[in-house]
Amino acid sequence: MREHSIAAIGADGIGPEVIGAGVRVLEALQQRLGDVRFNVTSFDWGSGYYRKHGVMMPADGLQQLKPFDAIYFGAVGAADIPDHITLWGLRLPICQGFDQYANVRPTRILPGIATPLRDVGPGDLDWVIVRENSEGEYAGNGGRTHRGMPEEVATEVAVFTRVGVERIMRYAFALAQARPRKLLTVVTKSNAQRFGLVLWDEIAELVSRDFPDVTWDKMLVDAMTVRMTLDPKSLDTIVATNLHADILSDLAGALAGSLGVAPTANIDPQRRYPSMFEPIHGSAFDITGKGIANPIAAFWTAVQMLEHLGEADGAGRLMRAIEIVCASGVMTPDVGGKANTQEVTDAVIAAIHGSNV
Repeated sequence: MREHSIAAIGADGIGPEVIGAGVRVLEALQQRLGDVRFNVTSFDWGSGYYRKHGVMMPADGLQQLKPFDAIYFGAVGAADIPDHITLWGLRLPICQGFDQYANVRPTRILPGIATPLRDVGPGDLDWVIVRENSEGEYAGNGGRTHRGMPEEVATEVAVFTRVGVERIMRYAFALAQARPRKLLTVVTKSNAQRFGLVLWDEIAELVSRDFPDVTWDKMLVDAMTVRMTLDPKSLDTIVATNLHADILSDLAGALAGSLGVAPTANIDPQRRYPSMFEPIHGSAFDITGKGIANPIAAFWTAVQMLEHLGEADGAGRLMRAIEIVCASGVMTPDVGGKANTQEVTDAVIAAIHGSNV
């Protein structure tokens, strides 16, 4: 019996709803497989915890999470708490504290989900966006001086180090090498950002020499938005900075039909610490408690988690169940369906137990 310990942090908004649905799906998969057990421990950290204790998680939160094999995370954000408090109080300390420097976001058009793109359907758009997850504008380097005065200054210093850029570039080239098309696009803005992103360009060129079988090209981030929209079939694996990939991956989710189906993984490739898996749709507190949150992103995120844990069979079965349910039309309103969260979850569980997966 293979056992995996998973820390579940539903956190804010619809996070507890979709992570709860994801845990149900993992339990069904455990029953179907028979030779694996997922030991899930839930943590009540987030904005609710903040209102009681003044912090998003306890001071020893990282120490509590460190023994787990993976972290299954919902979302952070609340209408009554500034976003920088919720983000820097929970999600980013986990990502940075566990050096989860590779943020991996697959994008595909699932069967039955309409895309806003012309003449594009399932199979035509199959991307993986690799986001550098520890540096850039999100490194937390900067500050404010002369607060409240006319000459107040706020700085947000973008940090790019050789070790940080090289390790994400090697990860992206290796991922592209493992995919059928062996195609990588490196996204920069080195015409305007002439220091950090020129270093990014130079390291991409150096690393590419170690991957002669990978075809790669380079795009400026503004031009990349045009290419993603007008020529999506020309793309496969994409690597970009923390800020640029954050924006581009949301565009990718929209082009695939909805952020409600978009997964992500925050990976420590060296496996020194647990990696964290989360849907990218955010807390969506405008629909919290209505029972209509789309759980597909949380399920697809669980697929990534299973792959990371070495459960390839389980990951494949869950992905096939997701595709079967989407193709059948059992979907939430954000992608044109009429089903609620529980109905989609029940349908995926039924598909897991069906003969087709």
